[in-house]
Amino acid sequence: MPNFSALDLPLPGVQPARIGVFDSGVGGLTVLRELYRQLPQESILYFGDTARLPYGERSPADILQFVREIVAWMMQQQVKAILMACNTSSALALESIQSEFPVPILGLILPGARAAVQQGRRIGVISTPATAKSHAYQQAIQEIDPSAQVWEVGCPEFVPLIEQNQIHSPQMRRVAEAYLQPLIDRQIDTLIYGCTHYPHLAPVLKSILPKTVQCIDPAAHVVMAAVQELELLGLRSPQLAMPTRFCVSGSPQQFAQISSQWLGFTPQVEAISLHELSACVGAQADLS
Repeated sequence: MPNFSALDLPLPGVQPARIGVFDSGVGGLTVLRELYRQLPQESILYFGDTARLPYGERSPADILQFVREIVAWMMQQQVKAILMACNTSSALALESIQSEFPVPILGLILPGARAAVQQGRRIGVISTPATAKSHAYQQAIQEIDPSAQVWEVGCPEFVPLIEQNQIHSPQMRRVAEAYLQPLIDRQIDTLIYGCTHYPHLAPVLKSILPKTVQCIDPAAHVVMAAVQELELLGLRSPQLAMPTRFCVSGSPQQFAQISSQWLGFTPQVEAISLHELSACVGAQADLS
């Protein structure tokens, strides 16, 4: 198990330390977009674990191991903070990973839950099957407001269709209607996008939902939390941001092609092998 110390943190005056952001694929770009908006001076390292997506049907043990490898690799890149731009990782691995590494690590569940209870009391959550099975959102919401009612729906087909650039396809429309109907039947007043991929579907989802339903994107709220955390720890960057560094474990070309429609530019993307990721954990274990 990794055992990092403050010695692993970036040295002052060398270059601006980046904020690490990771997801299984392009979903985390919704968090990246919020970082650009709320923290424009911060430099970002974005990692998409595209070789192992979708995360939503993986076991909790697999998710924890994947996240441990990614965070250990990010520590080697000397990031100063990490945002889990993945609800499945946030639901299944956040507390364990926070205890293993010395940088601030933020997840999506609590910021999203807090935002939802400020909007309504009949709350629907659409998420990956793994997040739904964990009941992480239900637990977080009801700890904040025990009177809130929560219904969770696992949506296994959403992430693969988004990653295949099928957002506006008839198939996407059909599966979206099937996933949302039980929540519409429950007369929800609030819907949480419980996966960072899902804001990409906002036009489709909003065309199906009653207009009275408020949609919550936890991405905006986790970045608000990051702003507060960086301020509190004195980690805000005083200088201009460097270009975002994009890395993936799968095909750089495929990621660059699909991400360009949301980024507004075609990114330069590096390939990081699964062997390199797993070696980061192994190398640190040898040192500890």
